[in-house]
Amino acid sequence: MSRAEVEAGAEPVRVEDTVVRKPSPLWTFGLFRSELLTTFRRWRTIALLAVLAAVPILIGIAIKIETRDGSSAGGGGGEGPAFISQITNNGLFLVFTALAATLPFFLPMAIGVIAGDAIAGEANAGTLRYLLVAPAGRTRLLLTKYATTMTFCLVATLVVALSALTVGALLFPLGELTTISGTRISFTEGLGRAFLIALVVAASLIGVAALGLFVSTLTNSGIAAMATTVGLLITIQILDQIPQLHALQPYFFSHYWLSFADLMRDPVYWDDLVHNLGLQGLYAAVFGSAAWARFTAKDITA
Repeated sequence: MSRAEVEAGAEPVRVEDTVVRKPSPLWTFGLFRSELLTTFRRWRTIALLAVLAAVPILIGIAIKIETRDGSSAGGGGGEGPAFISQITNNGLFLVFTALAATLPFFLPMAIGVIAGDAIAGEANAGTLRYLLVAPAGRTRLLLTKYATTMTFCLVATLVVALSALTVGALLFPLGELTTISGTRISFTEGLGRAFLIALVVAASLIGVAALGLFVSTLTNSGIAAMATTVGLLITIQILDQIPQLHALQPYFFSHYWLSFADLMRDPVYWDDLVHNLGLQGLYAAVFGSAAWARFTAKDITA
């Protein structure tokens, strides 16, 4: 009996001398729980989360060293990620800076690794056929894999935010915040906006997750799927910086990623945020449908 069958509690039922697996009412939850435990117990996943947690620590220490003589972070020239010049005045800005620093590469790379390995990794390990023997069905298994990847998106983003908040509280003062618009808000409201920004950043990665899942259905090699997904991410990021492609850039899934900064305006600017979330939903629908079409018609040999 496979890993999914044991943990999900499938019950065999004999019908006309043919054994049919009838799922228990908690089958879907059991399969999802199994995938979560398997994913977050892997050393690769732990290493990715550790790297993400280390980024805010390095940024915080670097800014603390740079400003120990009283100078401002970034040299006062507006260089570096958004909000970096505000960190010495309020450690909560380290949360925004860390998310801005990790969103272009580190977070998408981590999501690409997890999503790219979702199906291809099972095929490479020879466990995909065993999962499909259970009464999950290909559609339910694919949705479970995507839900697991999306859970990792949220966890990875919160790891960055919580690491930054801890380091910011230890190295810098906390208190009222000055928004981009110049207004003052309380620390509690700023903390709420930081949490909302983390949720927006996690939602900004659903397109990447769907793309990685689609790539994962195209091959039986987990390494090839992960490398292809990360390679596509890097390519899109490069294309998004070429001025001659300005007409196409609003359709790249990474184009509006940093729009989360508009949540630190008063009042909040919603236009780019809505464009970002809508674009991510479109990518999720397109590549999610493509992954479903490919996976349901795929000849499973491993």
